[in-house]
Amino acid sequence: MTAAPPPYVPGHHLLTGRTAVVTAAAGAGIGGATARRLLEEGARIVISDAHARRLKESEAELAAEFGADRVAALRCDVTDEDQVTALFEHAEERHGRLDIVVNNAGLGGTADVVDMTDEQWDKVLDVTLDGTFRCTRAALRRMKAAGAGGVVVNNASVIGWRAQQGQAHYAAAKAGVMALTRCAAMEAAAYGVRVNAVSPSLAMHPHLAKVTTPELLEELTGREAFGRCAEPWEVANVIVFLASGYSSYLTGEVLSVSSQHP
Repeated sequence: MTAAPPPYVPGHHLLTGRTAVVTAAAGAGIGGATARRLLEEGARIVISDAHARRLKESEAELAAEFGADRVAALRCDVTDEDQVTALFEHAEERHGRLDIVVNNAGLGGTADVVDMTDEQWDKVLDVTLDGTFRCTRAALRRMKAAGAGGVVVNNASVIGWRAQQGQAHYAAAKAGVMALTRCAAMEAAAYGVRVNAVSPSLAMHPHLAKVTTPELLEELTGREAFGRCAEPWEVANVIVFLASGYSSYLTGEVLSVSSQHP
């Protein structure tokens, strides 16, 4: 049985006055949906992405809808420490503070271990795990210095818990994101910052449809309790919950946005 997606949930002003940075936020995936949901909840945002054209288009679209004073953008490749530093400096310069960071940047691929090259392994790990580390480190340094608390939300994946053929590099990276989240949370609690993660299984967007075979999508969808992929905004809703005061006593957790937790 396939359940229809639920109605879109309107904003409830959960993040009014807050400033958020979202990586890999250009386009129709989880990052783009998260940027929109944060704005709908009253936040100011700085979006980033490695793809300059898509980022500019996303910035223009969101600024037209929510106001140019609440939307800023800066291209950022999370594998480059200087660009990560520039992103967070830009957020503080543009909006005066930093309250929320959503680390969404990640890179997948498919290759069996026996065929996988060092380059394939390193590229996925550098974007997905190392990039999350660089942005988490930059966020925590600024939040600790500011002394006003804050929230970091990382995007993990159910594949960090379970096995899937051809996904050793991606699974290792996402399992690393989970471990990084837990350890950073224990450290950041001392200065009032919470660090959590979401763990989606299958959120459909156009790019995923292009890089995944129909047969694999059918197989993965069949594992889901609702018999369908998640809408990106359904994952973004959980990110908003983790960014808001409704999760004030929750840190070091990885929330499965699916029925796929082992």
